[in-house]
Amino acid sequence: MVLLTEAQYNPPLSYFWHAIRAESLMVERHENYIKQSYRNRCHVLTAQGVQPLSIPVLRGNSKDKTLITDIEIDYSQKWYNVHWRTIQAAYGRAPYFEFYSDYLKEVYERQPKYLFQLNVDLLRLYLKLLKLNKSLIFTESYQAEHANNVLDLRNRLHPKIYPDNLHVKPYTQVFGKQFASELSIIDLLFTQGPTSLTYLQ
Repeated sequence: MVLLTEAQYNPPLSYFWHAIRAESLMVERHENYIKQSYRNRCHVLTAQGVQPLSIPVLRGNSKDKTLITDIEIDYSQKWYNVHWRTIQAAYGRAPYFEFYSDYLKEVYERQPKYLFQLNVDLLRLYLKLLKLNKSLIFTESYQAEHANNVLDLRNRLHPKIYPDNLHVKPYTQVFGKQFASELSIIDLLFTQGPTSLTYLQ
């Protein structure tokens, strides 16, 4: 089975739950940008609860349709500083923060011009850290329908859609008494480290 999704920013646990069950991963690169989605936002768990982190983009609020690969990141808003401080505050005391944080910071510091490139770079990093050996391919054109061997989850993994097929058992998180399930993969990595893949399985 091939898993097809959009390129997501620090993808949620549900993405990787499906990814480990797929033979290969396909990223849609011929879609138009859609705001208020995981394309430019993720969720982390802080002392104040679940908090969204959103990347500001140029032309992202335009009524004109813009190809996802043409969406530029707006670095003038210093969003990276806010995101990194929030991640440090949320996970600085997590067992594996020091083990993984330098890898994540290095990707951020490349400051790619385009959102799509940042998301793909982050995805490759997480596949490496999880030791999830899956081939990563990209769509050659936009197709509304795909073959039966393609699990099309484009626009189905969404901040406003709670996954009904996520079976990750609760694990110990840094904050909160009630388990928060639909967080970014960084929550799992920073708290569970090398056993992260086992939890997803």
